[in-house]
Amino acid sequence: MHIAVCDDSRLSQALFINALHEWNPEQDAECFARGADLLKAMREQSLFDIVFLDICLPDENGIEIAEEIRTLSPRTGLVFITNSLDYAVDAWSLNALHYLVKPVTAEGIGEAFQRLKSISSESHPVLFLNIGKESYMIYLDEIVYIGSSRHAKEIHLTNGNVIRVWMGFQELEERLDERFLKLNRGTIANMEHIRRMGKEYCLLDDGTRFDFPRRKRESVQEAYEAYLFLHLSERK
Repeated sequence: MHIAVCDDSRLSQALFINALHEWNPEQDAECFARGADLLKAMREQSLFDIVFLDICLPDENGIEIAEEIRTLSPRTGLVFITNSLDYAVDAWSLNALHYLVKPVTAEGIGEAFQRLKSISSESHPVLFLNIGKESYMIYLDEIVYIGSSRHAKEIHLTNGNVIRVWMGFQELEERLDERFLKLNRGTIANMEHIRRMGKEYCLLDDGTRFDFPRRKRESVQEAYEAYLFLHLSERK
């Protein structure tokens, strides 16, 4: 889980990290003292699954920072932290997950993550994975394909990142939905990201090509055509 907290007070940052660790010792957060630095990190490095943002930042408008976060990453969960409830109406207008009054508690953080999980699952199905001390929340529509590398499974994402997990293919398959198609023994592709489907192979959006085993060519074609038919029917 990629978490950010933006607060100009180092003490508040430290108290937030303590509350976060109290809720889940294996989670951590990237701290920012200025909204501009947070936005720069989101533009140049990576997006965050959830951002805890102090509305009252010196020389900055927290609501404007939040609006920019929404523009950069509509799926990022947004939680406002502040000393008062004066900005609550503005917070809800930006579809904030939660509004926490300082000092932030482990209970409040837990509520925010529960809301994020519920909303994400409803609007955009999510794959939750715990890998070592890291937790990942992966939107299914951002998975291009899943392949095998020795004993690990590699989840290839639309942003080019690859997440390695050590779990069985069957267990992983059970967490996916109907858009995923098993192409061969070691590959599952997201049919939303198939650019071209041939009789013997398919080409994905990222340029990756997979050839089908002779015995699976017909079944793969039938499954893909059935998915397309259903998908197009739903759009109508």
